[in-house]
Amino acid sequence: MTTWLLKLGELTLKGKNLKSFESVLKRNLLAMLSSKGLSNVRVTTRNGRFYVYSAGGETENALVENVLCRLFGITGWARTVSCTKNVSDIMAVCVEEAKKLFESGAATYKVEARRADKSFPLDSYQICVSAGGAIAQAVGGLKVNVRNPDCIIYVEVREKVYVYSDAKKGLGGLPVGTAGRGLLLLSGGIDSPVAGFLMAGRGMGIDALHFHSYPYTSLEAKQKALDAAAVLGSYTMGLRLYVVAFTTVQLKIKESAPQSWITVLLRMAMMECAEKLAEKIKSKCLVSGESLSQVASQTIENLTCIQSRVNVPVLRPLIGSDKDSIITTARKIGSYEISIRPHQDCCMLFNPPHPVLHGDAAQAGQLYEALELSPLIDEALASCETVTCGC
Repeated sequence: MTTWLLKLGELTLKGKNLKSFESVLKRNLLAMLSSKGLSNVRVTTRNGRFYVYSAGGETENALVENVLCRLFGITGWARTVSCTKNVSDIMAVCVEEAKKLFESGAATYKVEARRADKSFPLDSYQICVSAGGAIAQAVGGLKVNVRNPDCIIYVEVREKVYVYSDAKKGLGGLPVGTAGRGLLLLSGGIDSPVAGFLMAGRGMGIDALHFHSYPYTSLEAKQKALDAAAVLGSYTMGLRLYVVAFTTVQLKIKESAPQSWITVLLRMAMMECAEKLAEKIKSKCLVSGESLSQVASQTIENLTCIQSRVNVPVLRPLIGSDKDSIITTARKIGSYEISIRPHQDCCMLFNPPHPVLHGDAAQAGQLYEALELSPLIDEALASCETVTCGC
């Protein structure tokens, strides 16, 4: 039997609401395990810790750890060895853990202990000293270094004693589903999957809306969005991707609007469409991957114009992020290589050579009203395609 210990972070601050957050976290974990075919893996909770038990082999263990890497709501996890609260048994387990570390190339170590069960006769410091002495006698080549060790052996005294060394960092945040649902405007670029990921980390369930303009954009561009949605969905308990053909709307804007305003007016139309869809599917807000002044349409004035057509809140989690930090997160979550495929999405079509940089919201409203786009938007939305992605 393999046991993993999962640590909660922000959830522990929820006071009387903790149980409801833990319930959602457990539900999410079981659903993600089930999606990997791991319905026999057990999950229990005790005193601020989650425990996962698997009787399968290394293939099943690898699937479990893939799930834990994608689970919002835990700050860390580790595969552990458990034993009874007998001092000699604890020392023996610590020695075995130290031997494995030494054989894998570690030269220095330290022991960190946490005594959650205050009735245990040794306090945390005494556990560290005793374990260190036992390891020094049994594994002479492994030296103590409390400042900068190659590895750390952790000992947690709870209803049992748990010993582990290969502690992994979790995603942290809140369990998906504890903060309502939002509708993500998912382009084929780098930013929007990261925006969705960050909002999922605040507990928000995510659905996504993608606009395409076939035949001006290729089917490969649409596939980019589907693949990005699948990656994002692996963190968000799955998502529904709504694919809307926006060709007629874009052509109307290109033919009838001042050239410098094409991009801003298109984004205003996308916002109107997104709000209508959000109302239909009961999303509480829109989520966008815009970053302040990254491109011409993302100046504060143009963002004001773009948002002026909707009443629903528009969340922009990347608004203060630079491109390097966004790319770093995209690489981390696995969406970057998809986003850089050489297929343009519809936002890149008909880009004017000299776009308006500081649009006036009143002027934008007048230009937008003159286009009379609402019937075309309703028609596009009525024929949208819905795809379920990831889990």
